[in-house]
Amino acid sequence: MPFSQHPDYKENFLPSDSENPFDSMRKRFDVAAQMLQLDQGLYEYLIHPVKQVVVSIPIVMDTGEIKVFEGYRVIHNDVLGPSKGGIRYAPEVTIDEVKALAAWMTWKSAIMNIPFGGAKGGVKCDPSSLTPVMIEKITRRYTAAMMDVFGPDKDVPAPDMNTNEQVMAWIMDTYSMHSRKTEPAVVTGKPLFLGGSLGRKEATGAGVTICTIEAMKKLKMKPKNSKVVVQGFGNVGSVSAQLLSQKGCSVIGISDIHGAYFNKRGIDIQKALEYSAKNKSLKGFKGAENITNGELLELDCDVLVPAALELQITTKNANRIKAKVIIEGANGPTGSGADKILAEKGVTVVPDILANAGGVTVSYFEWVQNRLGYYWTADRVNERLTDMMTSGFERVWAMADTYKTTLRIGAYVLAIDKVAKTLKMRGIYA
Repeated sequence: MPFSQHPDYKENFLPSDSENPFDSMRKRFDVAAQMLQLDQGLYEYLIHPVKQVVVSIPIVMDTGEIKVFEGYRVIHNDVLGPSKGGIRYAPEVTIDEVKALAAWMTWKSAIMNIPFGGAKGGVKCDPSSLTPVMIEKITRRYTAAMMDVFGPDKDVPAPDMNTNEQVMAWIMDTYSMHSRKTEPAVVTGKPLFLGGSLGRKEATGAGVTICTIEAMKKLKMKPKNSKVVVQGFGNVGSVSAQLLSQKGCSVIGISDIHGAYFNKRGIDIQKALEYSAKNKSLKGFKGAENITNGELLELDCDVLVPAALELQITTKNANRIKAKVIIEGANGPTGSGADKILAEKGVTVVPDILANAGGVTVSYFEWVQNRLGYYWTADRVNERLTDMMTSGFERVWAMADTYKTTLRIGAYVLAIDKVAKTLKMRGIYA
């Protein structure tokens, strides 16, 4: 039975802004599946994760007490190759969030023609309240519990929210100790001297920038005449702001967790970077007017880059968005209920599963270099990233044009079609 004929399919939906990330992902998936007339059996296979692992992580705290944390790893799909995805440490991590993020990783890899499936992991903890020793203990115990899951040919983790190259180094070391051999390819996002790749830290922001420039070309916009707002000034947002500024764009708004800043004449991004590095935040930055995060999103601009948290653009504020183009640097910054509103307003949205795929692309490069034992120059990494991001953008744009739909649904159609065709060719082992 084609999915469009299934009784659970609802052609017209207006989800609530409180939907969880997996529901948000599934509603976009459902629209694309209907366009593809996806067989119900394939639909069921592709929407459900192939594996969900929940583990207890007991550690001895610095005080001597024992505390138990909960860890997750979801393998959404491994039809195209080893599953790939980051690990986040946060008190609000849920299995639904991890499931959604794992699915998005599947679609990102498919769009970029990377031979990976999708996965994601998380540990429910508050890193800000933990010492480095406790974080190391959590990391090593979590890795030990995932020894049957992780592996260079099975599942390859990477950094995500509140994890970094030090955490990746601990994962690599723990896995290597249990394997009795050094396995650099078991994880990406490592320090350079442990097998990391040049260009990895900047990769997601660089990919966002490439997609922005490609979208401008399609829409006949010129960087030098364009005003840009970037929400979030972490790794993705700060790199995006810096690179877009270097391309000639006027970045008129930026923000971090402490507040938002606006200067209609353009913000000196280099000064903002230096200030943020020195003070660990933008709080007190004098190069712009302090405004609210809500006001930042609704500024009159050409390009809006939400590179912070999920569900920032919803049915509540979508009508007030003035940007001509939205480039999703974060995962899931736009609620599915806002998609229709933005489309009716004529806003071009370059979706997260394309716009922020630079991270997984250079993670793939790192994995390849680890397997080869041969490392590339920064120029080669950036050249290949540009080629792959540009090609991915063109494929998504062409698919959206073919189906007369948005870039988001075009991206889902492209990804689902690729994975579904691969699955049909491989067959179902029974």
